[in-house]
Amino acid sequence: MSELLLGPLLRFVDDSSATVWVETSRPCTAEVRCAEGTRGEARTFQVAGHHYALVVLTGLEPGSESAYELLLDGTPVWPLADSPFPPPVIRTLDRDSGDSVRVTFGSCRWAAPPGDEKDPVGPDALDTLAARLSSSPDSERPDVLLLLGDQVYADETSESTRAWIASRRSLDEPPGEQIADYEEYTRLYHESWRDPEIRWLLSTVPSCMIFDDHDVIDDWNTSASWLADIRATSWWRERILGGLMSYWVHQHLGNLSPAELDADPVYAAVRATPDGTDALRDHAARSDAEPSSVRWSYRRDFGRVRVVMLDSRAARVLDEQHRSMLDEGEERWLREQVLDRRDAYDHLLIGTSLPWLLPHLIHDAETWNAGVCRGERGARWARIGEQVRRKADLEHWAAFPESFEALRQLIAEAGSGEDAPATVLVLSGDVHHAYVAEPTWPGGAAPDARVLQLTCSPVHNSIPLSMRIGFRFGWSRTGRAIGRLLSRHGRQGRPAVDWRRTGGPWFGNQLMTLTLRGRAARLRLEQARATGDTARLSTVEESQLTPQ
Repeated sequence: MSELLLGPLLRFVDDSSATVWVETSRPCTAEVRCAEGTRGEARTFQVAGHHYALVVLTGLEPGSESAYELLLDGTPVWPLADSPFPPPVIRTLDRDSGDSVRVTFGSCRWAAPPGDEKDPVGPDALDTLAARLSSSPDSERPDVLLLLGDQVYADETSESTRAWIASRRSLDEPPGEQIADYEEYTRLYHESWRDPEIRWLLSTVPSCMIFDDHDVIDDWNTSASWLADIRATSWWRERILGGLMSYWVHQHLGNLSPAELDADPVYAAVRATPDGTDALRDHAARSDAEPSSVRWSYRRDFGRVRVVMLDSRAARVLDEQHRSMLDEGEERWLREQVLDRRDAYDHLLIGTSLPWLLPHLIHDAETWNAGVCRGERGARWARIGEQVRRKADLEHWAAFPESFEALRQLIAEAGSGEDAPATVLVLSGDVHHAYVAEPTWPGGAAPDARVLQLTCSPVHNSIPLSMRIGFRFGWSRTGRAIGRLLSRHGRQGRPAVDWRRTGGPWFGNQLMTLTLRGRAARLRLEQARATGDTARLSTVEESQLTPQ
């Protein structure tokens, strides 16, 4: 008899279809039955001895809500018989209703320890959201979760995971306490997603995901020299292949619509054989060797809200003389998705794990670093610059100045003219604090849309005092003056746009929620705070971004 090992995760949902992801203990048929009669089923596929299925449901009623159950070979396995949580539901969109769309987002979630252990980094914001929704089923809930990177930490494992790794290999051999291969990655996903509250939340609220560096390794693809150094190690190939394969299985598949799944040759190849390991391994190897041959970015439309999720890691061009956050094909794809039928959306959300607008000192330090690493100050400074880049994580959009400017131009174009949306919002994480930044445009040439950088991180991780001090200083006038000196030393011009911080910085385990209705947009920031033996989400900031 097959058992449910992980999931179900409710992933894609639109006005008439949905997908549900599961991992099972052996080959079987996974079936999802909705209370109103809709059903879908899928045979499991196998990767590295693990069994997965992605069940597609079609023909759902727009604007409906239906409880569902999961069966394996006809046996009900979810919801659990003794579950303290409400039944999982699938809520479809209604494009013509004008109802609000609520988007909750954040990044950097280190798996919370078991309930009987003290949490060293404080309460988990996603876990706390789940507790609130499960205890008050009629409370306001997100229509989608956008998880903007670092869903797992391959380079910062927990005590229990380290003990498990030590039971299968020596920690004295590289990569030591870090994740080594696909099997060890599966442990991370189990650790993160089997938490009871998180498991229930992901079974009933749709989710969109994209990776960042810690899903693979800190500073992943920071530079060409970094990549050459790590490829020379004995352990990297299995690490990167395991990381990309596990990301495809656990995160990427659920980002795709049923139509995209039908057209995906890798998905077809993996399911066409009793064991899809080789097909997926070939895909991961191709992605690593030829990043431009694979696309991890994707687009989702939620009524009149468009979400474009960008791969800010694997699609990079690392040649120092032609550095780019996105390769040429990815740039064309982004432009097409943003400008396609602008009259069809009122709000454009660009999800990128790395912030576009940073504290000014950090932005200028990154552009300085890009200049000296390119050779603006000679070979000696180029070597120093590379050392600084790796130690200080200077790898955001500002570290790719031409890409920073290209994104500025695209945002301005998308936000201008007769068909301009009400907002263009860049959603990011990574930097372990939250803030709102608003660009100011030269010569009064501001777009018609309101443009904002909304950064929210972490969901559950530490925020050292040094980081708090550094980011606050980065926003200060003194920090800005130092940044300008650095920029001049690197022979870098000023960016074609300025910006100011209009909210934050806020530090803590936190989530942001956008409520979008018509052309109105409202933002709420909530932090998880311990209250005795429990935790709750407290509203720290709430503001109207556009006129109601």
